[in-house]
Amino acid sequence: MPVLSETPAQPRSRPFLPLLSVSLLTGVGYALAGPFLSLFLIKEVKAGPVAVGAFLLVSALVSMVVSTLVGRFSDSRAIRRALLVVAGVSGGLAWVLFAVLRDYWLLLVVAVTVWAMASAQIPQMYAYARQLLERSGSARAPLAMSGLRTTMSIAWVGGPPLGALLLAGGGFTGLFAVSAAVYAVAVVVILVWLPELGPSAPPSPEVARQSGLRREVVLAAAAFVLLQCATSVGVTAMPLFVTESLGGTTRDAGLVLGLCAALEIPLMLGFGALAMRYNLRVLVLSGGAVALAYYSIMLFTQATWQVMAAQVLHAVVISAVMGLGISYFQDLAPDRPGYASTLFTNTYKTSAMLVGPLLGLAQHLGYRTAYGMGLTMSVLGLALLLAARPQSATPAA
Repeated sequence: MPVLSETPAQPRSRPFLPLLSVSLLTGVGYALAGPFLSLFLIKEVKAGPVAVGAFLLVSALVSMVVSTLVGRFSDSRAIRRALLVVAGVSGGLAWVLFAVLRDYWLLLVVAVTVWAMASAQIPQMYAYARQLLERSGSARAPLAMSGLRTTMSIAWVGGPPLGALLLAGGGFTGLFAVSAAVYAVAVVVILVWLPELGPSAPPSPEVARQSGLRREVVLAAAAFVLLQCATSVGVTAMPLFVTESLGGTTRDAGLVLGLCAALEIPLMLGFGALAMRYNLRVLVLSGGAVALAYYSIMLFTQATWQVMAAQVLHAVVISAVMGLGISYFQDLAPDRPGYASTLFTNTYKTSAMLVGPLLGLAQHLGYRTAYGMGLTMSVLGLALLLAARPQSATPAA
């Protein structure tokens, strides 16, 4: 009786280029229409502020639960490519339904079903990339993962402006239809060019002894929620801070945000290259330390040119924390790339849900306090990262 190999033949790294395409297409598909979802609910569905907030909160919570379950399920079965296809089809179907439905409750059903399943696309894509790189024997995982994350930044540089043009020309129906088409193209790329990799490799005895929800994983997750929330609050408050507190124009605010986004792209690739030579945890910690400097400077800025100059530091923070974060979490749970990737993406979703209340508080206290909040969260996040030092495995008896 022939013996079947437990793992498929090792693929070369050639599928990584199509995977970059899938990442870019997925990013563009969401960046085109996602920023206008609240406006859609208000203008087209006639939902009130409470209903809009409930819609976004419930859909985000359900998406986190679904993507977590999918992440745990994916690590033990040879289905990661199939999950990418299902998530991509779900995303496209969700945008099609958004294009034709105008009933709030039906749209909420869509959000907690097919749209929630689509949320597994990005973490499964990161997990697929990690598994692909391990199977091909590549030693450039941090650089490759940073490159994958960079495509998302590129998508968000061009996606919202293009989405605004599509909205002006074709309304919400046309905008959502284009997003659905972009998701469909991503599915085609997956089906044609990405192979199924099989289940994750069995963990070594040392890794197996460390599996589970360990102390350092919990602390790292809490740290990333705080560090990413600091960034999200600062970015969201930036237009208001520049125009209301510093007396700048909306053009100045746009230049500040655009400058930071432009700097992120080369810096993410640069930190990915550094991670091949230096300790990944040290680089992430350095990003947290730079965050302290950035928010301290922002508390004392008096002119828009000072804010622009400070964006160099902000881009370093984003590149080190968010750009290397996915590799950092995958190293914490090397036997479960789906679980680790989902945990990382869920830290961002959790931080995003905290932005609204914090921004409301900053509106009452003054928008400069948003950066005081950022400094406080960065201090706490850095402390948790320092406490999340991986423990050495205890030898088996």
